[in-house]
Amino acid sequence: MRGVLSRMASGTPTVRFFDEETQCVLWLKLESMLPSGSTKDRVASFIMNHAIEAGLVTTDAIVVEASSGSTSISFAMACAMTGVRFLAVMPDGVSRERVLMIRRFGGEIILTPKAGGVRGAIDETKRMAANDPRIFLPRQFENELNALAHQRTTGPELIAQVGQTIHGFVAGVGTGGTLMGIARALREAGHRTHIARALPDSSLCFPNEPEICGGVPGVIEGLSTILNPAAVGLEADIRVSQGEAYLAARELCGMGFPVGPSSGLNFVAAKRLAAILGPGHDIATVLCDRMERYFSTELFQDVDLPQTGA
Repeated sequence: MRGVLSRMASGTPTVRFFDEETQCVLWLKLESMLPSGSTKDRVASFIMNHAIEAGLVTTDAIVVEASSGSTSISFAMACAMTGVRFLAVMPDGVSRERVLMIRRFGGEIILTPKAGGVRGAIDETKRMAANDPRIFLPRQFENELNALAHQRTTGPELIAQVGQTIHGFVAGVGTGGTLMGIARALREAGHRTHIARALPDSSLCFPNEPEICGGVPGVIEGLSTILNPAAVGLEADIRVSQGEAYLAARELCGMGFPVGPSSGLNFVAAKRLAAILGPGHDIATVLCDRMERYFSTELFQDVDLPQTGA
């Protein structure tokens, strides 16, 4: 079995952004710069390393994960690195780019009915595992290693890079692993940080993405058992419309940050948390994934391509 997972999550930069409107500093951790383009690389490498060391994944194993895209891409890459077979189970309707990325890494794909969403995909992975002892399920929505990956890596990196008190931290909750892990790291480091959760509302629906929690890709409410708001002192829920998330993602791309809609959601939520806390505060968030996996979606619908001709 090949063992090269250490290069999957070797750290990402954090950018200081002064927000004129709120007179606060926003610290943006560029998780979009991880190898496959999303923060899920950290989770995939952490879970895979643990599974290999524990003997849960061997050369004849089949890693099977339910995901709307990013986690499956990260596991496809991790399995390609280690020489293990990977199978992604995703609801029909995910962007074409995600499917192509998984396939290019050598992963296999099963599409479940769109109406069942990610919950339907999870049910299918459990059915498969019950009938095949070779299958290893990472179970991103209930595996505590998900949050621990961020507690051990993302959080300490962010704290060291900011180098001062972080007054507020906000992140969207797909599995809740990023929010829980970084929040725990902040508490361990003694930061009395105002922790907030960014959530999409259901005001809009775009046809090119799965209809999951308002349609903001990567943000899925109600599935995870990892998120424990009381454990980290969650103090606020900040709702962001899908339109605002996409608009912010386009704004970030225009500033040189090649990100997707969930990063736009986090950016808007960080600004709103800054407005709540008032001028002079430092707010941190993560920019979750890269824009390439959204070329065929609403995010790029307004981009004009050059015309051929005389």
